[in-house]
Amino acid sequence: MIISASYKTDIPAFYGEWFRNRLRAGHCRMVNPYNSNQRYLVSLRREDVDGFVFWTKNLAPFTETLEEVHARGFPFIVQYTINGYSRALESRVVDPAQSVDSLHRAAGRYGPEAFVWRYDPIVLSSITPAAFHRANFARLAADLSGSTREVVVSFMQVYRKTRRNLDESARENGFDWHDPPSEEKRALLSELAEIADTYDVRLTVCTQPALLVPGAQEARCVDAERLMRVAGQPFTTKLKGMRAGCGCYGSKDIGEYDTCPHGCVYCYAVRNRKLALRRYRAHDPRGEYLFAPSRPIPSLSMGEG
Repeated sequence: MIISASYKTDIPAFYGEWFRNRLRAGHCRMVNPYNSNQRYLVSLRREDVDGFVFWTKNLAPFTETLEEVHARGFPFIVQYTINGYSRALESRVVDPAQSVDSLHRAAGRYGPEAFVWRYDPIVLSSITPAAFHRANFARLAADLSGSTREVVVSFMQVYRKTRRNLDESARENGFDWHDPPSEEKRALLSELAEIADTYDVRLTVCTQPALLVPGAQEARCVDAERLMRVAGQPFTTKLKGMRAGCGCYGSKDIGEYDTCPHGCVYCYAVRNRKLALRRYRAHDPRGEYLFAPSRPIPSLSMGEG
């Protein structure tokens, strides 16, 4: 079993103490986000876990915990998002120079195979036009040279909550945004793929196969093959995409929606940024759940659910 921690929230940046406590306990508990009556015990024992995939925009607070993960013999991959956007789009994300430094340090310790840079999602707006992305991506690719061999990209998915949060920030900060046609997206991806290749980095596209262009490949963010290379030994798992167009292998995610306080207005995992901040402040790192359910706990089951 591969454990994802987490595409629903940033556990390394904000919930590292909770994760470390659960790792030492050998399990955590979680609630099905689509059915709160279904609650599961998830084993975090080495004999049950093939490896971890961590998702973050700030690895620095997780440094000691990552060392403990390694010391306990778990292979891991870090999906590290570094966009370098303005505060109008990412109100509480650390300065990209800090993230670049953290990635260099971690890759120097564990090797570049364990780290994937995410330039994700690509937001087209009056403050981040195509020219901005070409220059910004090139600068970050140069800064990250040698610390990663893959960059995952995708264009923003415009869900109802995403549109609402973007519109609110656009009114407050005086910009406009748009979801460009596929031809415009593919043109930009072709340029980014060429830039990435210059720095010996492979560009992959997440959950948007219609946008694949020469020089780009399908992303597998939960990548069992990469984990096996990091671990130096094989294990068995199957492809099981999280949504249409997803090339990921099967995993168990232990995060929870509406809990990340980064304040990214394009985020699919947060419908209300103020709610996420309140929930983060109410978090108990000693609990078995990332966030304990308010209703009585029914019988628990082990496994996928």
